[in-house]
Amino acid sequence: MKTFDLKGEIRDDFGKKAARAYRREGLIPCVVYGGHDEKNVNFVVKNGDVRNLIYTPEIYLVNLDLGEKKMQAVLREIQFHPVKDTILHIDFLHVFEDVPVEIELPVRLEGLAEGVRAGGKLSLDMRKLKVRAVPGKLPDEIVVNVENLGLGKTIQVGDLEFDGIELLNAKNAVVCRVHLTRAAKAAVKPE
Repeated sequence: MKTFDLKGEIRDDFGKKAARAYRREGLIPCVVYGGHDEKNVNFVVKNGDVRNLIYTPEIYLVNLDLGEKKMQAVLREIQFHPVKDTILHIDFLHVFEDVPVEIELPVRLEGLAEGVRAGGKLSLDMRKLKVRAVPGKLPDEIVVNVENLGLGKTIQVGDLEFDGIELLNAKNAVVCRVHLTRAAKAAVKPE
């Protein structure tokens, strides 16, 4: 899994008034949940520092540097302004090497499906899958091989299996499928 280094400052002021003051200064209020020995850690980061973390389809393990405190976390939730689309708040989850974490990973299809060669159209129905694994076993993305996928066939979550990773989506949820096109239907019909 790729890592991302992020510097922040611990914050002491809380509430709406303090959050608005931080945002006027170009800072984003953040919080880290899930520490074993301590409570949640509240901090602020610069708006420009998180741009490459948020506006990307990739998933990162974030190395937080909060002055005296250094920890690893994953991005849990981002709150955006409903009109301006600016970032209002970011939640992180503190991760440990031996504790499994739940996260959504992007799905990438690999190969040329048999159904596509026969005239069908491949579609990706689930762009992300929710998984549980220890941080050391988490891949950058979930790769699904579609070479044996025929016309009108699907690959469901229950059909997928990976070492050290537990898939949390419903087993009958469709990940990808090959649709029959009009041309493929005409070719399949007997005359």
